[in-house]
Amino acid sequence: MEQHATFRGRFAPTPSGKMHIGNALTALLGWLQMRSLNGLYVLRIEDIDVQRSRRELATQIMRDLEWLGLDWDEGPSCGGPSRPYHQAARLSLYEQEIEKLKESEALYPCYCSRADIAAAARAPHGIASEGLRYPGTCRDLSGKEAALRELRKTPSLRMSVPQTSVSFIDGIAGEQNSQLSDGGDFVVRRADGIISYQLAVVVDDALMGITHVLRGSDLLDSTPRQLLLYQALGYQPPQFAHTPLMVDAEGRRLAKRSRGLSISFLRGQGIMPQHIVGWLAWTAGFMDRPEPVTPAELIPHFDLSKVPSSPIRMTDAITSQLFKS
Repeated sequence: MEQHATFRGRFAPTPSGKMHIGNALTALLGWLQMRSLNGLYVLRIEDIDVQRSRRELATQIMRDLEWLGLDWDEGPSCGGPSRPYHQAARLSLYEQEIEKLKESEALYPCYCSRADIAAAARAPHGIASEGLRYPGTCRDLSGKEAALRELRKTPSLRMSVPQTSVSFIDGIAGEQNSQLSDGGDFVVRRADGIISYQLAVVVDDALMGITHVLRGSDLLDSTPRQLLLYQALGYQPPQFAHTPLMVDAEGRRLAKRSRGLSISFLRGQGIMPQHIVGWLAWTAGFMDRPEPVTPAELIPHFDLSKVPSSPIRMTDAITSQLFKS
C-alpha cells in the first residue's frame, strides 16, 4: 500500500440522487474532522451500481460541495495517489481482493434466488438488521452439487461468516457489540457481476489509507461485516463515527427525492451557503443558534462529542430556521 498522510478522511456519495441536507451534514462533519486534525479529505464517488448512478448527479454533488465551501485534497477533479476516485473504474482492484478471499476459502458460490431467501426468511430468525437473513443454504454444497447448479445459474459469491462476536467503539454512537452470524453470510459479488457495497467500501478505504470513516448512522449495522472483511484481507480498520440521520416530523428518513431539502433546491431559493452551514452546525451542537458561518470558521469549534447520536427530527420549528433569511 502507498504511503499516506497520518490522518485521512473521506466523503463517498452515491450519485443516484441530488445531495440533500442530511448528506451535507455528513460531508461537513467529515471535512471539519480532517481539517481539525490537519489531515487530508478525500472525495470518492461510489458509482459501482451503474444502473442507478448518473454522471450528471456526480457533477452536481461536487458543485454543491464547492458552493458550501467544502474542498477536498484528493478526488475526481484533482486526482491524487489513490486514483481512480470513481468506484466504477476500480473493478480490477475489487477482483484482486476477491481472489485473496477465495484463496483463504472465505467465500463460497451461492445459487439461491431472492425468492429462495425470502421463503427461508419466513422461518424464525429469518430477518436480520440489514434485511433478509441468508440461512446458509449453499454453504455446505458438495463440489458435485455446486457444479450441477452452475449449469443452470451463475452464482453470487458469499462471505462465510463465523459464529463470533465483534465489538468496536463508535465515535458518536459509543460502544457497539454484535454477533456476526446474526446477519448471515453476505454477498461480496452478485450473480450479475456487481461488486457489493460491503466489499468495495472496505477495499477502497484500505487502499486509500483512510484512517477515519465518518458516515450516516444507517450504515452502522454494516460495520461488523466490514470489520470481518478488514481482518480477512489483512488490512487495518479505520476509526468509525456514524452521524445522526435527519428524519421528517413523523420520524421517516429523508431521502434523495426530498426535493425541498436538496442543496441545489435551497441554492435556487437564494439561501446563502453560510446560512446552510450555520444551520448544520447548530443541529450538530456546535452553535447555540443558527448563524451564518463558513466551514473554515467552524474548525476551532469541532467536537465530535457534541454531535447527537439520536436522529435529528425536522420539525417545523427546526426547518423554518433553514429557510429563514
